[in-house]
Amino acid sequence: MRTHDFGHRYRVGVSQSGAQAAAFFRDVASHRTVWTVQDDNGCPTPMMPSGRRSMPFWSSLSRVKKIIKTVPVYGAMEPREIGVDEWVREWLPELKTDGLLIGINWSGARAVGWDFEVDHVLARLEVAQASRATSRDQD
Repeated sequence: MRTHDFGHRYRVGVSQSGAQAAAFFRDVASHRTVWTVQDDNGCPTPMMPSGRRSMPFWSSLSRVKKIIKTVPVYGAMEPREIGVDEWVREWLPELKTDGLLIGINWSGARAVGWDFEVDHVLARLEVAQASRATSRDQD
């Protein structure tokens, strides 16, 4: 997996970001797919204000298409679908080894949102999957 930098990003809209993060884990547990963007140079890993890089992921194709359409720096990129099992087994361990954060459902004209450590993403995903399984069992 190749990555590249788009420079610094800034954070705004904490409550909106929280809602986007909750939707991410719920959607991924349900649809078993995540999305990112890529071009010939790989996937973006912009520098965060904290000095760490983050790779963005979205929970649906429509979210990715909206970012590509509205955020100029992503305009030439293509959506990339990743099955959740591959993401958990292959992508997340490599991103953790590289010290990257995981951007969750970034949105808006500047593609902002929350970034999590890989272990936090895995824990939240496990809770979302367990919640979904419990809901199915009760139906």
